[in-house]
Amino acid sequence: MELKLRLLKNDSWLEPFENAINGRHAHVMDKVKELTNNGRKTLTDFASGHLYFGLHRTDKGWVFREWAPNATEIYLIGDFNDWQEKPEFRLKRLRNTGNWEIKLKPNVLKHGDLYKLKVYWDGGCGERIPAWVRRVVQDEQTKIFSAQVWEPEKPYKFKKRVFRPNTSPLLIYECHIGMSQEEEKVGSYTEFREKVLPRVIADGYNCIQIMAVQEHPYYGSFGYHVSSFFAPSSRFGTPDELKQLIDEAHQNGIAVIMDIVHSHAVKNEVEGLGNFAGDPNQYFYPGERHEHPAWDSLCFDYGKNEVLHFLLSNCRYWLEEFKFDGFRFDGVTSMLYYSHGLGEAFCNYNDYYNGHQDDNAICYLSLANLLIHEVNSKAITIAEEVSGMPGLALPVLDGGYGFDYRLAMNIPDYWIKIIKEKVDEDWKPSSMFWEVTNRRKDEKTISYAESHDQALVGDKTIIFRLVDSDMYWHFKKGDENERVHRGIALHKMIRLLTSSTLNGGYLNFMGNEFGHPEWIDFPREGNGWSYKYARRQWSLVDNQDLCYCYLGDFDKAMLSVIKDVKNIQKTPVVEIWHNDGDQVLAYMRRDHIFVFNFSPTRSFVDYGFLVPRGSYDVVLNTDAVQFGGNGLADDTVRHFTNYDPLYAKDKKEWLKLYIPARSAVVLRKVKE
Repeated sequence: MELKLRLLKNDSWLEPFENAINGRHAHVMDKVKELTNNGRKTLTDFASGHLYFGLHRTDKGWVFREWAPNATEIYLIGDFNDWQEKPEFRLKRLRNTGNWEIKLKPNVLKHGDLYKLKVYWDGGCGERIPAWVRRVVQDEQTKIFSAQVWEPEKPYKFKKRVFRPNTSPLLIYECHIGMSQEEEKVGSYTEFREKVLPRVIADGYNCIQIMAVQEHPYYGSFGYHVSSFFAPSSRFGTPDELKQLIDEAHQNGIAVIMDIVHSHAVKNEVEGLGNFAGDPNQYFYPGERHEHPAWDSLCFDYGKNEVLHFLLSNCRYWLEEFKFDGFRFDGVTSMLYYSHGLGEAFCNYNDYYNGHQDDNAICYLSLANLLIHEVNSKAITIAEEVSGMPGLALPVLDGGYGFDYRLAMNIPDYWIKIIKEKVDEDWKPSSMFWEVTNRRKDEKTISYAESHDQALVGDKTIIFRLVDSDMYWHFKKGDENERVHRGIALHKMIRLLTSSTLNGGYLNFMGNEFGHPEWIDFPREGNGWSYKYARRQWSLVDNQDLCYCYLGDFDKAMLSVIKDVKNIQKTPVVEIWHNDGDQVLAYMRRDHIFVFNFSPTRSFVDYGFLVPRGSYDVVLNTDAVQFGGNGLADDTVRHFTNYDPLYAKDKKEWLKLYIPARSAVVLRKVKE
């Protein structure tokens, strides 16, 4: 008798879909057996394409290999042969395969040489950048991309050889290297390491999530239209400079995860995989599923073992070559459904098991998670997934897809909705509490109030929704108007409520912690190719005369409190009280009590809650003067509970507090 998968045991509502769930699981296990030769090898052994394909220096010189089954002839062209097709640079097709190879003497190529492939097929030919290339550069004048030989005499050697991420809890600083500097330009790995990484360390985050690492032709794509999957973007510097950034982060206890894009690829043919050897379907689905209808990109064919080989090798490569600590997988919803999730409501479980799901993609994601944790058991994987697919963040052996975390994408949408649609008097704490704690009990999530998505042109950050143009005119200390006071107060409360109810981790996008005033708009024709809005103005938070420092200081204090709750990610969130009429909410996490008063006008004196008997100290108050508040409460006062015989047997007593309007306070029980 087969054992029931834990996914099914955990959720009785999934029982009608047991056959579908078992079928998906069996598909994954069968594919594992196939790729590992019935367990004689490992997935790591299978995911070794980067060690075979591409350009490699050997004891005898150089070897280059490419998978191009539709090609009839391939030449290596570049600086070394004046970009001419010459017989001695013609690749040979390896017998009975779609693989091509050329071996060259040691002095033919040198570090820094530019090169491409000239590929012929029946009916055509074209220049191509190799699919497995590790370095791509763009000519500043012509804007043409080329592969580059990257074999420095003294390659970077990691000083921190073994690193174990701290996930208690995971506090993620989402960042983009290019827009991380204040100057109107493209920032570099080195500048980020020298100027931004120290801020991340000082603020208290323990993980950075780097966007746009994989090479992409168009800067304004935010890194989501990838062309060369194994090449770190040369816009930001060299591979060695990226390694040095990761190494220094590790030396300071900071994990580094990568925003990996395996959900689609750029259409470009010369730079990308779009029509690699005259076959537009070499890497991608044929027919109607070939193109993504919303993203103007191409969809990988996850049913091909060669594509699995390419993508799984890509995961292993970034983990081993650069020592990334894991990945945030972009666009998982788009991968899971034939519809890419477009126009879907996802109202009930039937929407996850109605035959409209891509079992090949589900299998790939499961394989990727198995591989990643095989390569590094401490690796971190996060799914950007909006539909709520059950089991996404459960182990594969339990019937899940193997991610460690899923993004709580409902939370930022909720904050946007109430800020836009409800007056302050209609903000209901019961609704807020439900939203930030609404998750599958057996899956860990990454909570966040806003990410880069909410900072792009066409959207607004929380602070900009709250304060709008007054950020430009009334954000100087002493010159705040009512709108600014409201915005600063709610910005802090929203973040505290979101972060303190986490069950896995918390994420913030670079600069949003201090209320960065500008949206993100990359250089494009419509803005005159300006970098004005593709940067971060750190001078704002550094200026003690401006209100930005209030928000930055609060964020740092907030993270300190979150880390002070031992194993907060495993600690239950226990609701103590909510009253939608008063707009008051209170809950506990171990020895910490979190109290919110969202009323814009009403302060409460001696507002009582039943809590464990003892005394409590204030450890954080959003209304404190140093965080831009009014300082109406005396936070130096120790609060003692009041005896009530009705609750004596439960060892609970009344804690009575003064809670000013539009403020939140965190108290910690004093150890006896």
